[in-house]
Amino acid sequence: APLDCGTDTITLDGCEIPFGTDLLFACREMPDLKLAVELGEDLFAALPPSARHATAGATLICAPAASVELVGAAARRHTVLAAHTARLCCAYVYASAGQGESTTDVVLGGHALLYENGQLLCERPALSSNAWISSEPDVQMLATLASRAPLTSAEPCDSYRTVEFSFPFAKTQLTRPIAASPFIPADATLRDARCKTVLDIQVAGLVQRIERAFAKKIVLGISGGLDSTLALLVMARAMDALKRPRTDIIAVTMPCFGTTKRTKSNATVLCEELGVDFRCVDIYDAVNLHFRDIGHDPENRNVVYENAQARERTQILMDIANGCGGMVIGTGDLSELALGWATYNGDQMSMYGVNADVPKTLVRHLVSYCARLAAAEQNTALATALNDIVDTPVSPELLPANDQGEIAQKTEDLVGPYEIHDFYLYYLLRYGFSPEKLYRLARYALGGQYDDATLFAWLRTFVRRFFTQQFKRNCMPDGPKVGSVGLSPRADWQMPSDASAALWLAELDAMEK
Repeated sequence: APLDCGTDTITLDGCEIPFGTDLLFACREMPDLKLAVELGEDLFAALPPSARHATAGATLICAPAASVELVGAAARRHTVLAAHTARLCCAYVYASAGQGESTTDVVLGGHALLYENGQLLCERPALSSNAWISSEPDVQMLATLASRAPLTSAEPCDSYRTVEFSFPFAKTQLTRPIAASPFIPADATLRDARCKTVLDIQVAGLVQRIERAFAKKIVLGISGGLDSTLALLVMARAMDALKRPRTDIIAVTMPCFGTTKRTKSNATVLCEELGVDFRCVDIYDAVNLHFRDIGHDPENRNVVYENAQARERTQILMDIANGCGGMVIGTGDLSELALGWATYNGDQMSMYGVNADVPKTLVRHLVSYCARLAAAEQNTALATALNDIVDTPVSPELLPANDQGEIAQKTEDLVGPYEIHDFYLYYLLRYGFSPEKLYRLARYALGGQYDDATLFAWLRTFVRRFFTQQFKRNCMPDGPKVGSVGLSPRADWQMPSDASAALWLAELDAMEK
């Protein structure tokens, strides 16, 4: 329970004022803003009061202190605050006394810090000045994270007293960092480290599934695009980890109406350099026969024309797997799952989806990372093919190429830039932000690359597709979770297939007016 300070209130100017260590200050206009206070060196206690405050609902901890400035003291504060705020899902304002204080035996450095969920938002360095610093902690985000976190306390926190206050709203220019590519670390070293970790997780998941399924072979449809390339790289690493020959991987290219020379060539080089069992099954005649069977005119390039190819490819992969005691490895990524950019019971289906939790923007970096590794190993052919795959426009290649033999059907022209969709996807799934907030943050983070109309239009597309395509996610195959957000219907995102986007779209309509 809160420490007994000997009294519950004090009298000040004739008013009874709450007093004690059990106080939460709640903003009437912003319900998620709940402030609590600890003093001095409380932060460094074995059981700091702020831990109890956070379990009671505080999203912002304020700590006025008179901390002595010593060698290493500032670094210690950073270390402690980063871990403390990440563990408690809170923001923490630390402000120490500075200039003007006595220096008889010690120096008070005036160090000021604002941390939010493990991230430094702003700092006034110790022994620098008495200048003001400011930033904008996101208490809505913190409240969302806290509601999902396993915050428990050995002591009851239901005895806290709440003091309400009013806080005038004003339009504020954001100064805090908002990551334009939240799945991708900005620092190159951290980015490579993340790529390695993601690949290791994918490989570990696939190795486990191969062993438990007693799979004699693993089968993949290889297109020469980003997703199937990443899946094949993971499969090769998995076979190496199992000390099995890479020829236990069957990679099948299935050219049809939209296959281009560029993607087919890259697929061929990739499979040859990785040393897998590479096969070609031309599905042109099979799909045309299917069109005749169902009475579809091949000149009608509608969804039937496109999806018949995807389903024929899946049927071939499944039958090859059945014939060799193998399992089909899926290639679809997190961004495609969010948008429903997959053919139901076509490329949407497999026996294990290694890319299911990897967003498209990260897929590109993972393949680039593998290209750099190949170059370092002096495998020039593999590195060249991987780099060209990274540079190839994203496409399902279900419509015929243009007159120059180049890809005519570009995914990002149809559903929007994946950079924008991954931004919306991250901040929706991780923090539950509303359309209005998603749009405001996108304008701040991506405004230098896209105009407001573009960001708004693709937000509407994202919302509409995200809701209407849930039925594809509700029967998606298993796949390894690699990051803080995911769309598995068995764990991360449990939503009815007929959930309505009406309220979200209505909010967008109101914003447009």
